[in-house]
Amino acid sequence: MRTLLLTACAVSSILVGAAPALAADVSPPAARMQEAGTRLKALYEAETDAGMARYGIVKRADGEYSPAVRHENVDPASQQERLTYVRGLLRQLDAIPLDDLSAEDRINAAVFRTNLEHALVDGQFRQWEMPFNSDSSFWTYLDQPGALRTAEEYRAYISRMRDTPRYFDQHLSNMRDGLARGFSVPRVTLEGREASITNFITDTAEANAFYAAFRQMPATIPAEEQTRLRAEAAAAVNEAVIPAYKVLLAFYLDEYQPRARTGLAARDMPDGAAYYEAQVRKYTTLELSGEEIHQIGLSEVARIQAEMRQTMADAGFQGSFDEFLHFLRTDPQFYAKTPDELMMVSAWVAKRADGQIGKLIGALPRRRFTIIPVPDALAPFYTAGRGGLESCQMNTYDLPSRPLYNIPALTLHECAPGHSFQMALAEEQADGPAFRRHTYFSGYGEGWGLYTEWLGVEMGIYRTPYENFGRLSYEMWRAARLVIDTGVHLKGWSREQAIDYLAGHTALSRHEVETEVDRYISWPGQALSYKLGELTIRRLRTEAEAALGENFDPRPFHDEILALGSVPLTTLEEHMRAYIARGGKPPEAAQGVVAPPQS
Repeated sequence: MRTLLLTACAVSSILVGAAPALAADVSPPAARMQEAGTRLKALYEAETDAGMARYGIVKRADGEYSPAVRHENVDPASQQERLTYVRGLLRQLDAIPLDDLSAEDRINAAVFRTNLEHALVDGQFRQWEMPFNSDSSFWTYLDQPGALRTAEEYRAYISRMRDTPRYFDQHLSNMRDGLARGFSVPRVTLEGREASITNFITDTAEANAFYAAFRQMPATIPAEEQTRLRAEAAAAVNEAVIPAYKVLLAFYLDEYQPRARTGLAARDMPDGAAYYEAQVRKYTTLELSGEEIHQIGLSEVARIQAEMRQTMADAGFQGSFDEFLHFLRTDPQFYAKTPDELMMVSAWVAKRADGQIGKLIGALPRRRFTIIPVPDALAPFYTAGRGGLESCQMNTYDLPSRPLYNIPALTLHECAPGHSFQMALAEEQADGPAFRRHTYFSGYGEGWGLYTEWLGVEMGIYRTPYENFGRLSYEMWRAARLVIDTGVHLKGWSREQAIDYLAGHTALSRHEVETEVDRYISWPGQALSYKLGELTIRRLRTEAEAALGENFDPRPFHDEILALGSVPLTTLEEHMRAYIARGGKPPEAAQGVVAPPQS
């Protein structure tokens, strides 16, 4: 009889089986390679320009782009037009012989194809009829335009504000269509989340988050122009932004929440089984079934739990595992008294990591990041943190639910060498196509983030058994996601089953557990990407260490992964196996290297 728990070897074999065979490292004739590369470049540059045009962005004569003056059209006709365009791009991409492309362009083609295929999947299931979940939505972050430097950029932002009612109306119409066919976010995950809307309904424009960018403007903009821009912004907030959010709030409370589906499983929606399997492939970029992922999760949970029990013993705790979790969740020594205290712990971890990263990664980004709190409007239902190019966020809401022993792992994941670090390096790949710099695959990005938590052991970041337990608890959290996500959407688990499973296996607070479970319920498949991505990277490192022996150096290994940028995990596997076959050398330096045997 097949046991529920897979061995580590079996887990590895499943993941290895998901990867394609290594492409032949033989360059085509120069003329054919140039022609194929030119055809590919024309396709992805046309798609980039088309994507910009949807926001009213124009490419100028100097090659720079004008600022966005509107939001995209999301009505069904525009969605169908987009799908027709994507199908045409795929036909043209299919006509380019893959063997005629250079190694670099084969990667570009793989990334471009995956982007297009994901767009088709969204279209197949009319994802635009469910444009939000308990984690993210179309109405958040519109108030954060980035660094505005010129009067033109400020006016473009005002123009986008003016476009908010039209943009929201299209989304509301789409969501009504989704409700009519039972395609919606589950009702149980909606309670209280209207706070992310009400925060933008203010008594005055000047108090509104949309107006914040106008409070302090660059000195290069003349004072009289600043005055005019502030007046235009205030009018846009009062006449467009606040009314649009009021309409959205009424729709959310009076229409969407009462009519949202009461079931949890994605399989229960129209064509739900196919929808869930498509989401699994989209977020993991691996060819694994939901059942295979469930088994991998059970195996990882068992392995990590053994390490957690050992760490509990290292801490000298006398008692059961459940008693240890209760101790961690309730003892005041583990909790910050003020938001600033939590932020300072994160900043200190980031600075300590800064002194160790160079030992494991050779190429360091020039861009720096800041650590900021999660905005108040989002914090109650937001995750513990979120990494980004400009900043990495720490959630300081409800401090008794934010244990400090988790902050080291969280900071490595969200800040450096995790998301903010990786995104900065991707942004600085100036020689690559623009679309590659702005592409994000969850399996790669979240896999790298979780992998960096493990790197913290090598970096000496975890100073106490409690901090190491926090790391293991975070790893268990991601392993449990494999079990819970598939449990809910494939096996019909209840919300209570999912909560009990996560609470019983991790040191996460009850608030974090409930927020996380609601995220998995409302966002099928996304949570699977973390652990499967991390397992892929760790397995590739194990292969590299075995093949290269004493010649293995973690710095070029990690540089190779990071220089690649965000790619499907199958592409990462193919690329890194070629790196290992070259003996860890650049292609031009690998002449005569004999490829190690594949196990």
